[in-house]
Amino acid sequence: MEDLTTTVTHLWRLLKWGRTLARHGALRGIESDPLTPPQVRRLAKIARFGARIPPTPDYAAALQEIGPAAIKLGQALSTRPDLVGAKAAENLSRLQDNLPPAPFDAIRRVVEASFGAKLEELYESFDPEPIGAASIAQVHKAVTSEGRVVAVKVLRPGIEEEIARAIETYEWAAVHVEAIGGEPARLRPRQVVAQFKQWTARELDLQREAASASELRENMVAEPGYYVPEIDWRRTARRVLTLEWLDGIKLNDRDALIAAGQDCNALASTLVRAFLRQAVVDGFFHADLHHGNLFALKDGRIAAIDFGIMGRIDRRARMWLAEILYGLITGDYRRVAEIHFEAQYVPPHHSVEEFATALRAAGEPIRGLPVKEISVGRMLESLFSITRDFDMPTQPHLLLLQKSMVMNEGVATALDPDINMWETAEPFLRDWLRAELGPEAYYADRIIELVRAAKLVPELIKRIDQYYPPFGAAPPPPRCRRSR
Repeated sequence: MEDLTTTVTHLWRLLKWGRTLARHGALRGIESDPLTPPQVRRLAKIARFGARIPPTPDYAAALQEIGPAAIKLGQALSTRPDLVGAKAAENLSRLQDNLPPAPFDAIRRVVEASFGAKLEELYESFDPEPIGAASIAQVHKAVTSEGRVVAVKVLRPGIEEEIARAIETYEWAAVHVEAIGGEPARLRPRQVVAQFKQWTARELDLQREAASASELRENMVAEPGYYVPEIDWRRTARRVLTLEWLDGIKLNDRDALIAAGQDCNALASTLVRAFLRQAVVDGFFHADLHHGNLFALKDGRIAAIDFGIMGRIDRRARMWLAEILYGLITGDYRRVAEIHFEAQYVPPHHSVEEFATALRAAGEPIRGLPVKEISVGRMLESLFSITRDFDMPTQPHLLLLQKSMVMNEGVATALDPDINMWETAEPFLRDWLRAELGPEAYYADRIIELVRAAKLVPELIKRIDQYYPPFGAAPPPPRCRRSR
């Protein structure tokens, strides 16, 4: 009976959400796609029955109307053009994550419960009007008891329970859709929901966001033109984050930047270098680089905020990615294809030669273009567009990186319309590739492996002595056996 009740609850939620999606034309693509399973198509038809369908789908508006969990899901899906299509992903990337603020009394209770102290004991002043209210949290300006001006981010009351209920339905739907097989199984909906669940869990833990900011701040010491605010750990907990207040101009306000005497070309170059250092050198990058999260400070530095969505890729994946991009630029499609098979991105039953030909079809149209006309975003989009033909399981970490690179390029281009990511990044990438792929890097890796193996030798000798004592030594005592 409980399973039946659960199923009815999930179906009711899906139909209710589907009704909202239908009113905004957001089910049109699902119904028209020939690869959509019949069961899903039938559910979409039921949801839109009798609804007035607009000519142009507006996915972002639909998800914003559904609520906070749907907004976060839309932001996650905007990184997955392979899953929702390029047009839908572009629409979702414009999703406005703002809602009416929660009452200040409720925010006060969250802060006081988090620290077991009155608000007045923690802050000398605390502005009851938020400077921003998003789907998960809202931000207030305050002054600490030591006199420091800070920004205080507070989770919305009840948001954790609301998102948990929605994720339960997403998981239920993903299991049933993936069980259909075929194209739905290739797109790994269960993995998509699992990644989304992990993503939102991080965003709902503001202490973890503070740790991400702290790690990025340490890494970016090497890029003096890029600034990450300092965390006030004494006033930071799971539901409250307090960090240094920044006075700056948002990077999307080019006129204000010019009026303030900022060098927009220098800001754009700094932004590109900083992102490449995060993604390529450190493997830990800010994955929500829209204009609202980036500011120009008075001294010309770029400052970043909002560290709830961070990406991480290991060294091997970074090396593969670097070789893939280098191979596409130089036209060595055979090597790029081999790397895909080595990384197990392509199932082994496919042909390396055929895959190399598909890569050539994606790479050759851009190879003859001047450097300034080559878009990183378009090149990566072409690369990922062949995944369906070769049954390639999606690689979420690379897709998040792709989305972040496109966002970074968009912000940089808005600052300097003549900039090209490759042109700006070429010296940086050349030096990094030389260091990573050169003989020094190879022998350094071998030395690390030898040191790790050497650390195991004493334990190995100890085990040998235990089981094979030297001649004349007392043998180890026999183990006791349980009597039956």
